[in-house]
Order: sequence, then structure tokens, then C-alpha cells
Amino acid sequence: MKLLVTGGAGFIGANYVRMLLERGGDRVVNLDLLTYAGNLENLAGCEDRPDYRFVRGDVRDRALLDRLLAEERIEAVVHFAAESHVDRSIDDPREFLDSNILGTQTLLESARRAGVARFLQVSTDEVYGSLGPTGLFTEDSPLAPNSPYAASKAAADLVCRAYHHTYGFPVLVTRCSNNYGPYQFPEKLIPLMIANALEGRPLPVYGDGRNVRDWLYVRDHCEAVDAVLRRGRPGEVYNVGGNNEMQNIQIVRLLLELLGLDESHITFVKDRPGHDRRYAIDATRIRDELGWAPRHRFREGIRATVDWYLANRAWWEKVRSGAYREYYDRLYGAGGRHTST
Repeated sequence: MKLLVTGGAGFIGANYVRMLLERGGDRVVNLDLLTYAGNLENLAGCEDRPDYRFVRGDVRDRALLDRLLAEERIEAVVHFAAESHVDRSIDDPREFLDSNILGTQTLLESARRAGVARFLQVSTDEVYGSLGPTGLFTEDSPLAPNSPYAASKAAADLVCRAYHHTYGFPVLVTRCSNNYGPYQFPEKLIPLMIANALEGRPLPVYGDGRNVRDWLYVRDHCEAVDAVLRRGRPGEVYNVGGNNEMQNIQIVRLLLELLGLDESHITFVKDRPGHDRRYAIDATRIRDELGWAPRHRFREGIRATVDWYLANRAWWEKVRSGAYREYYDRLYGAGGRHTST
């Protein structure tokens, strides 16, 4: 299959591209603007493969999309590209609305006109809002986003739904729980805590640390995305969860245990506005229809993640310092594009 993967230099996108290339049999075109969370070092070693191409570009660039889809005769699109950090969305909502909603619509329209056979929108459980102490989000749960980020993703999901119902375009949507694993940008909870601990810095925990998330190892998520892309029913939403609810403070304490450090490093900080208390996913549909279930137990996945960050200190130190961005600015110039085949 000839696939266009948007945001393929980001955390989940890069893991997905690497999985596809490991398996072989697909042509993978990676479109990424290389904003703050896009990092080509996530794909080191892939550059010279004949089945892979990287293009620097924006999903809001209709002319580029039209040209790329036709040139590569793309059969399927997997849309990871998004502004994705809640705190950043609180500081600058407009960029999130512009990129995540208008970017998705532009990509949908180009893909529809190009006759793409499958379009998968990778979304988030945050579109459902916050749960009480019990219950699970199903695909039929009402959308009730509580942050500008979550609102932008919910709106993008609804645009996808409209393209399916109005035009008959074969759109699928996945909504996943919190991911963790290699190549995650170190402003997110798990890599932030690992990096701060290794540098002897405080570990900032929002509020009382009892916010609950369902944690999913990134490779399991990538396998779910691929299952939905190839075998899911167009027009459907598929929840993807790890069956692993944990409080943030439990995660931080486990990381300290694995790193051989005590809890004196933990610092509780003022909670962020609109911080959802609990997310939890019911992934029955994807399990029953497509046979997917997470393969990694949390303790196994988190240990592998800690080991990866210990072995790849140069990677996250460059990201935290911003050095990787300086390299792209030199290589591409402002607004420039680079294509490798």
C-alpha cells in the first residue's frame, strides 16, 4: 500500500513509520512541518530506504498536498499531524484551532479529490471530557472537550464525520488513551519526569497528583492504528486503550523506583486550568471487530521506556536544549521544504 503519514516525525507518528518499515511491503511518504515536536532524529536510519520518503510541509498547504498525493499515487492517509500539548493550547488556542481543524479539513479535501481509498484520523480520548470515579468512555460517549486542544481535536473528528456522511469519503477515526514509550517529546509527563530526575531537577506534579489516565505503550497504539486502517469499517470510531488506569503520582513514584531515587524529588505545583480528573477507555469494539488488544503490560513497557531514555540521553538533551531545531533552521531555512527519496 502507498501511504501518506502526516506528522510522521513526531512521537507516535515516528513509531508508526518505523513499524511499517520494519514490516516492509508498503511505500511510506512522511509529511511533517518539523515544528517543535517533530524531530527527524526519531527516524534516524530510515533516510536512504527506497520505500520511504520524507517531505517537509504543512497539512494546510493545499497545493503541496494535491501535488504529493498525485505524484505518489497515495492510496491511504494516516493523519497524526496536530498541535497536541494541552498546556500550549491554553497559552495559544488559535494555533491549535487553525492547525488541527483547518489542517484536517484541507487534508480531507485533497485526499477526497485524489480518490484516496482510506483516511484515518488519529484522535484522542480527551475529546470526551472528564469521567467521574467510575465508568468508561465508549465510542458513543458525548463529546465534551475541556481544553482548547481537546476542542480542536473534537472539531476535527466531526469534520471527518461530515466528510464521510456528506461525500461518502472512507474516513475512520481512532481515539486513544495516553501513550508512552521511545521518542516522546520531553514536555509530556513520563519523559519529563525521567529527564528531570536524571538531571537532578524537581519533578513537578500538578495539583494533588491524583488525576487518572489510561496508559498505552506506543507500539500497541501503532498496531491498533494499522489494524483500523486496513480492516476497520469506514465511518466508524474506534477507541484504543491500554486497560491500565493509574494516577499521575503513582506513575512518578514508579519512575523514581526504577531510577533508584527517593520521593524527595517530587514537587507539587498549582494545577492547570480545566485539568480533567479521569480518563478511561472501553476498547471493546476494536477488540471484538479487529482482534486487537495491547500486548505490553505496563510494568514491562515502562521499564523498556526508562531503559530507552537512559540509553538515548543525547537525544533528549538535544530536544530539551532546542539544538535539533537550530539544525533544521540551518538545513531548510525559514519556510523551506526538503524532499528525500
